Amino acid sequence: MSGANDIAIAVEDLRVTFGKPPHAVTAVDGVSFAIRQGEIFGLVGESGCGKSVTCRSLIQLFGGARPASIEGMIAFGGRDLARLAPREFVDIRGSQIAMIFQDPMSALNPTMRIGRQIEEGLRRHEKLTARQARTRAIDLLKSVGVTAPERRLEAYPHAFSGGMRQRVLIAIALACRPKLLIADEPTTALDVTVQDQILKLILALRAETGMAVLFVTHDLGVVAQTCDRVGVMYAGRIVELAETDRLFANPAHPYTRALLNALPAHAGRSGRLQPIGGAPPNLASPPPGCRFHPRCRHAVPACESTQPPLVAIEPGHAGACLRIGELA
Repeated sequence: MSGANDIAIAVEDLRVTFGKPPHAVTAVDGVSFAIRQGEIFGLVGESGCGKSVTCRSLIQLFGGARPASIEGMIAFGGRDLARLAPREFVDIRGSQIAMIFQDPMSALNPTMRIGRQIEEGLRRHEKLTARQARTRAIDLLKSVGVTAPERRLEAYPHAFSGGMRQRVLIAIALACRPKLLIADEPTTALDVTVQDQILKLILALRAETGMAVLFVTHDLGVVAQTCDRVGVMYAGRIVELAETDRLFANPAHPYTRALLNALPAHAGRSGRLQPIGGAPPNLASPPPGCRFHPRCRHAVPACESTQPPLVAIEPGHAGACLRIGELA
């Protein structure tokens, strides 16, 4: 069993709200999880369930509208990141926590050469000279499988394919050897072959550096291939937590089961997929009780009024369902 010293980051009762009443939207509502050092922790769920907001909350990097409030605790390196002022994240982002974004074309600056974008963080956080930073940038591009790195440093992002741009983003993220890498759907826009290459690269770099990885995806196939443990999110809340093998072998929450049943591998002899009926709720006015109950074929009247807590099913496996004992 892992001790406190093995935990890279611990999130407890995280709540992230945008806007003010009566139009407030709580995009993340009471989320808790911990990631061990050297572990790849997957966060999975449908689009709009709060995965990306959870990730961005860890480094307070929201891009557009900032949240009205961030509550709860984010324990990292002896500090509570939820209590830090935005200016205090300047020395954390890129050096201790790094992030790979969904769209490498929009994440990279189209007006800057690749080399300068990699070297920028090295010079800022590690105080390297221009020559030292260039040498490190070449080594980083080699480590992520970019050929002719000396020449590629002088290129602009538009000269790279989608897969190569994603490799550049990974090189930038790993430049300062972060303790935690956040990968927010890093393979979404890539074809299957390149996706497989990127996943194998992340696994290899994790093994080499010992960093913790928070891997966000809506693809359960990617979770099975990559993650050690997984949290299933629905409508801003985590509804199931388990080791990956256990989750696939014995899914306990009806939503997790529905996600797995929607996979082609579960189509059976008929060849028909089993889609989840209905649509995720509007987080501006979520349904009372269990948020999944309007779409759940196992729902009972109590589900409409009682919000189930996340409770242990067995060691290392927890679910948030009033009928969790029966269904598991």
